[in-house]
Amino acid sequence: MSEESDSKVDAMDLLRQLEDILESDALIDELGFIHPSQFPLLKEESDISSNLSYEAIHQSEDGAVSPVESSKQDNIYFWNRDHKLGISTHVLLPLYKTAKHAFMITFKQYRMCDNQSDKVGICLPATSSDHLESTLLRHSKSLLLLSCDFMTAWNCRKLIVSKKQQLSMFVDELLLSELVLSYSPKSEQAWNHRRWVIKSISANCSNFKEILGKESELVEKIAERSKMNYRAWNHRCWLVSYMTIDQVLCELRKSRSWAALHIADNCCFHYRRRLLLRIMEGPSCLEDTVSCGRNVNIVQALKDELDWNETLIKRYVGREALWLHRRFLSTCWINNFVPDSGDESYHSKEAIGLYHDFGTFLQNELCLLHSCSTFVDDDFVDVQAQAAHSACYILWLKVQVPESLVNQLQEKLRDDDLKTLLNKSCPERSSLFNYFMN
Repeated sequence: MSEESDSKVDAMDLLRQLEDILESDALIDELGFIHPSQFPLLKEESDISSNLSYEAIHQSEDGAVSPVESSKQDNIYFWNRDHKLGISTHVLLPLYKTAKHAFMITFKQYRMCDNQSDKVGICLPATSSDHLESTLLRHSKSLLLLSCDFMTAWNCRKLIVSKKQQLSMFVDELLLSELVLSYSPKSEQAWNHRRWVIKSISANCSNFKEILGKESELVEKIAERSKMNYRAWNHRCWLVSYMTIDQVLCELRKSRSWAALHIADNCCFHYRRRLLLRIMEGPSCLEDTVSCGRNVNIVQALKDELDWNETLIKRYVGREALWLHRRFLSTCWINNFVPDSGDESYHSKEAIGLYHDFGTFLQNELCLLHSCSTFVDDDFVDVQAQAAHSACYILWLKVQVPESLVNQLQEKLRDDDLKTLLNKSCPERSSLFNYFMN
């Protein structure tokens, strides 16, 4: 019995230590779980840096080290320095069980008090309610750092923050979810919580534009550490609906350099597609092109994206993500900027100009096909894949072009002998290619 009670006391003491550290350092931005064998090395590094600041400490007013600093130096289960927090893997299980137990008991008390106040029709004393809410926030924070998918803890925090409606509390929720994402970058609950916070403050936050910019930067930073992180990029795509057109254009420029360095990560190109779609939302793009304002951004943004995509295709050979992105760009151009021959404005000056631009676009695509298929006899797999991707792209484009331009494209394709190129680059798909060609 005594050993069991001692272990419980120790676990409660560990929980208090963790919560005291989190409360004393509100700027902790990174969390990790450390094997006990690494703590002596971390303590040695801390001692070296502490010796460097020894003189500065004794030149302070009282010349004494605070209890918090002393506990940081002597602690063998937690490491906290430079706003980084490490927790020993040795205590994770008892710490989690104790944090869960403490949270559930407090949450039960909180709900009982709420139910009693509803039945009696009176409100709880402010001090009692505030104390329970403060304790719940304290316990739930520790619990979520130990188990980030504990839905009840996330929902409890939503309940309390929604009642308070204080901007500072919403900001604290962003900091907490960012801390969770530092060790679990694919936590769906943490990303959902951030979206809830942003949606809650979107209507009455003076620096909302700045928050959106920081959110976008956070996703890029996490994507650098966690490859192919669909949840992070999905969150970034969700942010686009809250952005102004100027912010969208700025994001197009800023994300270009990252995408150019991660051409195998289709998530970033999907994000750029979402930005382009946001620009084209609203009135039809053909009507927009007649005016002089925002329409210029639409057409020019697509042209710039096509040119940039072509540069990447020629630089990074055989990358399918680049060709898929080009299909999207071509679809946008065809659906939005090629006038229908049956439309009344088909013979207008603007429509004739767009028709001429699309003819130039087709010629450019055939030139791209020729440049990418000249290496079809090369033994390198990437070069062969490049020829196959380019031929498949032109075959796909043949199906997408309007009927009024099919004959023109057919005549140009005969010169390039697309069927021979397709069969040579992908002989295993020759029957499929012949079906589409015929």
